[in-house]
Amino acid sequence: MSYESTLAYIGSAKWQKSKPGLERTRELLRCLGNPEKQLKFVHVAGTNGKGSTCACIASVLQQAGYRTGLYISPYINRFNERMQINGQEISDEELEQIVDEIRPFADAMEDAPTEFEVITAVAMKYFYNNGADIVVLEVGLGGELDSTNVIDTPEVAVITAIGLDHTALLGNTLPEVASAKAGIIKPGGLVCAYPADDDVTAVFEKKCRETGASLTMTDMSSLAVKAVKLDGCTFDFGGLKNVFVPLAGSYQPWNASVAITACRLLASRGWKITDDDIVSGLSKVHWPGRFEVLLRHPVFILDGAHNPHGIKATVASLKEHFGDRKLTFVMGVMADKDVSHMVGMIAPLADRIYTARPDNDRAMDPMDLAWQFHLEGVAALPCPSIQRAVDEAIAHEGPDGVVVALGSLYFSSDIRRAAMKHAE
Repeated sequence: MSYESTLAYIGSAKWQKSKPGLERTRELLRCLGNPEKQLKFVHVAGTNGKGSTCACIASVLQQAGYRTGLYISPYINRFNERMQINGQEISDEELEQIVDEIRPFADAMEDAPTEFEVITAVAMKYFYNNGADIVVLEVGLGGELDSTNVIDTPEVAVITAIGLDHTALLGNTLPEVASAKAGIIKPGGLVCAYPADDDVTAVFEKKCRETGASLTMTDMSSLAVKAVKLDGCTFDFGGLKNVFVPLAGSYQPWNASVAITACRLLASRGWKITDDDIVSGLSKVHWPGRFEVLLRHPVFILDGAHNPHGIKATVASLKEHFGDRKLTFVMGVMADKDVSHMVGMIAPLADRIYTARPDNDRAMDPMDLAWQFHLEGVAALPCPSIQRAVDEAIAHEGPDGVVVALGSLYFSSDIRRAAMKHAE
């Protein structure tokens, strides 16, 4: 198949059903010779911060000299970003080749796999074919029943910050969500977790007792943030001084601290990772779409926050950088999110909102989103396209202003293209 046909096949309607369970992924992988059995993993679950934490860990492992795989979801600009080794995405040709190999097995399955299950099988085969020493594996949704959870005990299981999202699938309370995430904890494993409330921590502790796993909660008492600027953050943590991570979100030192803790646990298992590797690796992290500064005149920030927990962190970052200054927002959301809660947090910071529809069937109508901001007393204008929303926002703010685009990872690539036209 051509590259376009390959993507069309992966995204075809027959894979679009949402079905819990791991057996379909296991069956696909058995047909491929169980490539996942030959790989080592850092498995990362959580509500927010998963992607940034994965990027930090992968950068450190690469700096330490390991051939490092990275599996992420969703992609920002191009499908191939979902699976990469040492920062290089899978080539179009290899993606086509592996999908051609998988296709007859997937087509023959009586219980058809989901799109994410097909992609996960492709990724496992890719990492095996290319001799990855270790793979940083981001959970797609939840943990226990996510298709990435077909792996055996990982080198380290990492659980980032827990919040309420996908409540229809994961539960309506933090302990229920934590229980789903804790499904990645395996017998005898090492577990690194973001600090949490007692009831959430108790869920992790119980799962570790049941599986004989060892739990390390990241010690944020040793974190001291020194500077938060638009080019990145500087902090001390765990005996390391003046660590720089080129990610602008004020929450990134916390994500990086989890990554440092995970890397030290890897070192305890025999992976050759020094403190110099950690500091140097973190200084080279690249993670698009998370409080990413796309333009400077005006300042144009792209952030993928898409649930109340993520929006809360983004709001804190905006206050850290811009104080009480009123800002202009471009926003598009999925209709199944807790939109009213998100609107309530953003409205006090907003001078004006331009709403647009992300390219997704679940997207909320821009008129409906604008109306929610009108109810909060904020001027909001629905736009017929993302390009129009970006153009209007930049024109409104002028060269000395600030524009923030957020609400969904699904419109990040369109936002980027629209904003970069103003850099030409």
